[in-house]
Amino acid sequence: MKLGIRTEDKSQWERRVPLVPADAKALKEAGMDVAVQTSHQRAFSDEEFDNAGVAVQEDLSDCNIIVGIKEIPKAKLEAGKVYLFFPHVIKGQPANMPMLQRLMELKATLVDYERIVDEKNRRLIFFGRHAGLAGMINTLWSLGKRLEVEGAPSVFSRLKQARTYADLSGAKEDLERIAARIAADGVPAALHPLVVGFTGYGNVSQGAQEILEILPVETVSPAELKRVAQNPAGDAHRVYKVVFTEADLVEPKAAGGTFDLQDYYLRGAGAYRGVFDRYADDLSVLVNCVYWDERYPRLLSLDQCRRLWAPGRSPKLKVIGDISCDVGGSIECTVKATEPGSPVYVYEPLTGAVRDGFAGEGPVMMAVDILPSEIPRESSADFSRVLKPLLPHLAAADVSKPFAELALPPELKRAVIVYKGELTPDYAYLDSFLAPAARP
Repeated sequence: MKLGIRTEDKSQWERRVPLVPADAKALKEAGMDVAVQTSHQRAFSDEEFDNAGVAVQEDLSDCNIIVGIKEIPKAKLEAGKVYLFFPHVIKGQPANMPMLQRLMELKATLVDYERIVDEKNRRLIFFGRHAGLAGMINTLWSLGKRLEVEGAPSVFSRLKQARTYADLSGAKEDLERIAARIAADGVPAALHPLVVGFTGYGNVSQGAQEILEILPVETVSPAELKRVAQNPAGDAHRVYKVVFTEADLVEPKAAGGTFDLQDYYLRGAGAYRGVFDRYADDLSVLVNCVYWDERYPRLLSLDQCRRLWAPGRSPKLKVIGDISCDVGGSIECTVKATEPGSPVYVYEPLTGAVRDGFAGEGPVMMAVDILPSEIPRESSADFSRVLKPLLPHLAAADVSKPFAELALPPELKRAVIVYKGELTPDYAYLDSFLAPAARP
């Protein structure tokens, strides 16, 4: 079976590739036939693939397996092919149901990267860490820009948006220079104590914290936050970091109740209420890295925003880096997602107005929903490293057999949403989201 790497066409900002030239070359040397579709926006050029011995061609009509990153327009889907990409269909997302229907009509097979998981349902292939890396760079960049607007240029003014660096090392070099300045001169008086709060502790949060840790950081617990944040005599040569877990962010509604993580996951907002407003006044920057859906309390509601920015108040909180980017979700003032060309806006709580840029009476919102595309070479290389070993299994699979007899590693087989036009057993529930004409 011939494998084709498609060009990304959902967004002009999408520069990632699922398989980098070095890994495509390794697959070819192992006996796979690999081609790449020509692209002028991809972070890895046609020339780099050509130099690796990978065929560069205008279309992939002769390829049996097509790998990409983002959703594929339904008009570009072809009959009988095997597709691997992020389809965003497992929640029955309305925008992508026509694409799913078309895959079924074409008797195609769909493998969802998001569902390549181990026996404990942990994702094995993802961009989360890189979303955190790029998101934290952009959040600190936004902080510098906000301070400039407020007439207080700072050491963060030298930092640039993640996408403008040739690679991640350039951003890290600037951050190391900023770290040296903070160690020598301290943070600006207008910003001290500088407290950065992180929600969550998974891959996204770890990536974001990795960037902040380049600076001289002192970690404090949520219980210590108020003491540190309200002490202007504290060490100005430090940036203070606090990480919030679920136990910090909610409490049982029942009097005298104690927090239990599994009970929280099970009963959510029915039994627990959010308490993040205990901390919001003491943060300079909030970096949101948690998964959220409507079963759980919000982290920061519009009502809480109106309280924070009530007339006469001047909250410390200047920037919210909503890396999770759930519009109207856990950070309710994330009222829209942004793209790298216009990555931030100010949400004004008292009026509900949204102003692109850094000026306004409210928090700067950094809500780019394709953050890993801002550091495309690094994020692609890590993704490709994990994907590469799985592809020979897929290429060798006998797709003439029924799904029950299909020989694939279990982590890969779990990710098959559609097999030759039929929903697989684990995803049969998606039938209820399809138009009647698409149902068996």
